[in-house]
Order: sequence, then C-alpha cells, then structure tokens
Amino acid sequence: MVNSIIEAVGAYLPAREVTTAELMRQLAVDAPLDLEKVSGVSARRVRAHDEDSFTIALAAARGALANSRYEAADLDVIISCSITRTRGEDFCFEPSFALTLRNALGARRAIHFDVSNACAGMMTGVLVLDRMIRSGAVRRGLVVSGECITPISDTAVREISQKYDPQFASLTVGDAGAAVVLDSTDGPGLDYVELNTSAAFAKLCLGMPSDQGPGVALYTDNRAMHNESRYLLWTTRQREFLAARGTSFADEGYDYLIHHQFSGPAVELIDKIAEREFDALMPPKLAVLDRYGNTASTSHFVVLHDALRQGLIAPGSKVLLVPAASGVVAGFLSVTIGELRV
Repeated sequence: MVNSIIEAVGAYLPAREVTTAELMRQLAVDAPLDLEKVSGVSARRVRAHDEDSFTIALAAARGALANSRYEAADLDVIISCSITRTRGEDFCFEPSFALTLRNALGARRAIHFDVSNACAGMMTGVLVLDRMIRSGAVRRGLVVSGECITPISDTAVREISQKYDPQFASLTVGDAGAAVVLDSTDGPGLDYVELNTSAAFAKLCLGMPSDQGPGVALYTDNRAMHNESRYLLWTTRQREFLAARGTSFADEGYDYLIHHQFSGPAVELIDKIAEREFDALMPPKLAVLDRYGNTASTSHFVVLHDALRQGLIAPGSKVLLVPAASGVVAGFLSVTIGELRV
C-alpha cells in the first residue's frame, strides 16, 4: 500500500524581532494585563518593509526544496494554504498563490491550487496531498504557507480600549513561512490525519476589515474559545478514531506532541484534559510559542522544522500534531519522522 512521507521541511522567519514588552508599550491605553504571562509569548518575528505573504511563502518553499532530494520540476502538485495572501499592500485572490509560487519556483508541470482553513490550513493541505498520494493520483508535492499576519497586531495596538477587548489575541501573532514536501513511500510515514469542523463555534474567531478604521482585524471571544467543551472536540474524535482501529492513545506510542502555538497556559489545560480523556500521559511537547508567537497556519511545521534543526527529533520518532483553528477546526495528524536534513 502506498503511503505518504514527509520528505523535506522548510521554514522562514523574518529577521526582525519584536518583544511583547515593546508591543505593549505601543498600546494607546494602559496595559490591561500581563500579556507575556497569560499567553506565553515573549517575542515574535515581524516582516520587513519589503516582505509580504508571497515572499515569505516563497522563501519557505525554497528552503524545503533545498532540504529535499527533489527539484521543483519533480513536483506533481503545489498546494498553498495561507490565510494572508498579500503581495505588497494588496490582498490577492487571483491568480492563486499556488500558481504564482509554481511559476516562481519553476515547477512547470505541477498542478496547483489554494486551500483556506484558517490556522489549520497547512494541516488541511497535508491531508489533501496525503489522500492524493494514497489514491495514486500524484507521487509527490509541496504544501506551503506564508503568513504576514502581524498587521492585525498593528490594528489592535491602535484600537484596543478595554480589558477584555476582542482584539487582544491579535497581540500574540508573528509572521512566518513553512513548507513540506510529501513523497510516496511503501514504508513508515504519515500514519493518519483527520480533521473535523464544528461550525457552531465559527463566530468565536473572525478575521475581517476593522469595524473602527482602516486595516484588518481579528475579533476573538477568548473565554468561549478556550474552554473544556471546545478542547474535547479533539480528544473525543481521536479517542473514537483509535477505538475503531482497535488501539488507544497509549498504544500509539507517540514520542512528541505539537499543539497549535496559540497560548501556553491553554495548552497546559488541554494536556490535563487529554490525560483524563485518554487515560494516558501526554508525550513531551515541542514548542516555539515563546520565541515566535502564534504564526497561524504555519505553526506546527515551524515547530517541526525548529526541533529538527536543533536535533531534538531522531529518525523513527512518532509525532502527533494537534490543530486548533477558527471554524472551529479540530483533529490530529500522526507522522513517523524519517531521515530529514534541515
């Protein structure tokens, strides 16, 4: 049976760093609370004046190909998953980012399309490409995202006016790009990936033009988003999935866990709930939240690239990725890591 495997990983982080303390000093009102303490974010990377979603995505894609044994011309498909799709000051719908990336990379024979699924975008792209590889439709492809998302922080700094302002979560984001090459294999690789959307929660986190002035904004009901009922969307679905396979969380033997990088305290609560629901200890967590903040759709693969670069993940390790995205999207991805260079 043909499976897919992560053949290469790339990431790009802008050089400029902005600390949480620096950001909070820009607020027009007194800091309503200790953002670093309640979020776990100490710093984030912010685009340079000549960087945008496209240039960030392109840098990540080139990084992945530099770590791959394949050239761009060998790719059968390119899937772009960015939430933000800026080129300069323009938000682009057409032509698709996947097409412009294909042309810039020289992947002339690759089919190409965009997917959009909020912060679960790259995981959705991996799911789609995995299914394409398993079906035999393609042999290998690239999933990529470039997030130039800190403009919502700029808006929040100008507009936050109360302690529980719905733009507060906007202060935790950072810009980043990530890309993965998936290849076909008959050995260990991507074990499974499943996502589900619970639309009843869709209005809890919405990105849109600001309702107060120019700029884009993110409005989040943090109290409703970050509670047990929302977190159970993951644990319930994975417990049922594993039971149908005749296994359990403990039986799977995950070596590492990567959560969406959105809140350190929230992740600690999620793990406590998961240990109760799965009746098993959670594996060690890999994270970059303190250094890079919430990098939206790229976050899991920025973490994976960072851990590989530091030599923290040995070949043969089994890693569980758990998304948390507007929509609301929950799910899980299990992958056995092969020999990857970064």
